[in-house]
Amino acid sequence: MPWVLSVLGLVILLLAGDALVKGAVNLSLRLGVPALIVSLTIVAFGTSAPELLVSIKAVLDDLPGIALGNVVGSNTANILLVLGVPALLATMHTSECSTRKTFNMMIAASVLFIGLAYRGVFDFWAGFVLLGALAYVLYDMYRDGKEHRRECKNAAAADLEEPEGADPDMPGWRIAVFLVLGLVGLPLGAGLLVDNASMIARAYGVSDTVIGLTLVAIGTSMPELATTVMAALRRQADVALGNVIGSNLFNLLGIIGIASLVGPIRVDPEFLRFDLWVMLGASLLLIPFVYLGRDINRIWGIVLCAVYAGYMAAVLI
Repeated sequence: MPWVLSVLGLVILLLAGDALVKGAVNLSLRLGVPALIVSLTIVAFGTSAPELLVSIKAVLDDLPGIALGNVVGSNTANILLVLGVPALLATMHTSECSTRKTFNMMIAASVLFIGLAYRGVFDFWAGFVLLGALAYVLYDMYRDGKEHRRECKNAAAADLEEPEGADPDMPGWRIAVFLVLGLVGLPLGAGLLVDNASMIARAYGVSDTVIGLTLVAIGTSMPELATTVMAALRRQADVALGNVIGSNLFNLLGIIGIASLVGPIRVDPEFLRFDLWVMLGASLLLIPFVYLGRDINRIWGIVLCAVYAGYMAAVLI
């Protein structure tokens, strides 16, 4: 039964997160908030809402392994699995993408995160530092977005860049339904997933850290995987790569930043010895695609998936 309830909790989380994004985006646009700001804030935070609620629930239940494992495992899965699986279906022409700046930010955020982890706990001060870094990233993205639109000669084309979930014709009652479903479903799904994942950990004699790095992390990475598969099939490599890099940035800076304000998150020594370095190593695997102009073809897809399978085996053993 815990397995069934864990899957049910995950499904509720994903559906509620999607509903919250749609409701919040359309309410914001209805209130006159610029689409650019909506894309950089509401959509970004909304798509990370499942991970955020899981981490907060884990902190409140004193399950730091799930809180940290959810983020560290999701970031590793986002690169190895979320980019590897779509590459098996279609080559992603990442050589055409310009993601160096955001990639550099992701690496800097990873190094900052690891440095703070060596303090042994993510407390209020660590959360303050992470959220300060996130504020800088958001400001920089906002500035770049404004510059991009200023340079865009075709104003009509620029106006077509609607944020994810936008529907100009959505009635007010439907917006309200999406918001209610999201706000009710997220804590419900997080509670089911965390409570039953910890039961599975106890039943099989494994730590909550292992459950966080595997079951919870892979589950909360499913939206990114679905988005990236569709982007690869549509030959939108910039969407695929940008989706992964952006998600990892928000996971490191936003999720643990906010969760550590709820309560201190102790760092399992195993994270310091192995998992954090795997996360950083997986991030550095993107260098050939970001800096050297390589495409993520099927061979690279096999390599990335094989590395992830090896990592899962190491965690479970």
